[in-house]
Amino acid sequence: MKNITLSADENLIEAARRRAVSEHSTLNAQFRLWLADYVGRERQAAQAMRTVRELQGKLRVGRKLTREEMNER
Repeated sequence: MKNITLSADENLIEAARRRAVSEHSTLNAQFRLWLADYVGRERQAAQAMRTVRELQGKLRVGRKLTREEMNER
């Protein structure tokens, strides 16, 4: 694992440390989780776009969907 140095407001660092302790963790462990999530979101978005491109033109509903139907989640 590689070490890095970050700079942030002292009060934020202390508040983050207290929160990590309250979650039975460390600031370092929480940063590693955040970093993995940060990178993972980009990968998830790229995978979703690959899937959309793959499916374009392959799905048929059999009729034109209403605006409400297209926006349903």
